[in-house]
This record gives sequence, C-alpha cells and structure tokens, in this order.
Amino acid sequence: MSSHRSFDVEGKIALVTGSSRGIGFALANGLAEAGAEVVLNGRDAAALARSRDEIVKHTGATVHTCAFDVTAPEEVAAAAKRVENEIGPVEIVVNNTGVQHRSPLLEFGDDDFRRVLDTNLSSAFFVGREFARAMVERGHGKIVNICSVQSELGRAGIAPYAASKGGLKMLTRGMCADWAPLGLQANAIAPGYFDTQLTEALVNDTEFSAWLTKRTPAGRWGRTDELVGALLFLSSPASDFVNGQILYVDGGLTAVV
Repeated sequence: MSSHRSFDVEGKIALVTGSSRGIGFALANGLAEAGAEVVLNGRDAAALARSRDEIVKHTGATVHTCAFDVTAPEEVAAAAKRVENEIGPVEIVVNNTGVQHRSPLLEFGDDDFRRVLDTNLSSAFFVGREFARAMVERGHGKIVNICSVQSELGRAGIAPYAASKGGLKMLTRGMCADWAPLGLQANAIAPGYFDTQLTEALVNDTEFSAWLTKRTPAGRWGRTDELVGALLFLSSPASDFVNGQILYVDGGLTAVV
C-alpha cells in the first residue's frame, strides 16, 4: 500500500458522538475534510442540524445527523441499527461525548458522580458495543475513544472526571483484548488542555492559565484542529497494527515533571 493511501478515510462512514460543538465538532469536521461521510450525534437535533450545515458549507462533504442519548442503551441499540440500515456500514466510531463537573470530593453529589461516569464512560461502552456488532460481522472497523490527560493525572476538584477517563483508558484496552482477534482496532486519543466550551472557566482563570502554559512544554493551550491528525491516523489503514494504545496530544504535559 502506498504511503499516501495509508491515511485515506475517503468515503468511509464515521460516527462522532457529542459532535455538535467543541472537540467533537472539530473531529467531525476534520474527518469530513478528509473525505469521510460523517454522522453527527448529540441530543439536541436543532444544534446538530446547525453543525451539519456548517460542516457541509466548509467541506462540501456528506454529513448526516442522528440525535440519541448515548447514556441510554436502548436508544443506542436502536440508533446503531438505524444508521447501519439507512446510511450504511459504519467503519469509524469516535466516542467523544463528555461532561465535566467541578466540586470538592467531599461535597460531590451522588447524582453528579453518576452523571459524569455515565456520560464519559458508560456511553463509550454502549456505543462501542452496539456499533461493534456489525463491524465484527464485517471483520474490520476502527473505534477511537477520547480520553484525557486525566486518564493518567489527578487534579483537585475533578476526581470523578479523572476516574471516568481512567476507566475509559482501560475500556479501550479491554475493547482491544476482545475485538482485535475479530479484526477491529480500538485506540484512544488523550487531549491535554484545549480551549473549548468545556474548559472555558479554566481558560478565563488567569492564574490557572498562567500555571498551565508554564507547566506545558509547548507553552500554550491546544487548538482543537490539532487533534485531527491523530484521529486520521487512528481511523485509517495506517493504524491497522496499532491496537489498545492511548495517544496523548498534550503539548508534552504528561511527558515531564
């Protein structure tokens, strides 16, 4: 296979969860730019339609929307069948949906804890499992989970988030253990600190932002488009012998003390 075809995702159908904004939108847009046929997901159908129109205007790609709750297993199972039947075989699944809740651990509510774990971890299990069923039948497919530097590092005030992302790292490796023999590749991207709506409070915190840029060898916050190259690698034939790996895209944050 020639090198330029190794990274080819043209014409492949890719589902990106939580893709109406933020990192998910950037990843979906990047796949569309590369020629993939993208399925946007979220719970707000109107927001998905606006994001679809924006990506189509920018890329000219074929973009679909599929509104469903990734934390509800029945909805996920129904959506997987609907997408496969009405759009076509999904070859790339990006589990991006995520939520953050900041609170001292002693004050963290039960419902908030469950919401963080359900959104960040359980959703990847439900979506991965249901869409992998058809992938396994076909003998190939790519699953890319969006982890975090908090898959490795803790920080005060976000312990449940770190627990969810640490769990997602190990779920990725478990997916590899179960599904690699069946022809699938399951890997993850672990972003560092990126300027998005999810991190808006931290971006606007001048003390934290100054600490972060000093702590990160690259000396700055990340831009969401800088995650696209890693996704294209893990979504394409270039990564056919890469499995169960976590690729940190963090400006060097996890590499230094």
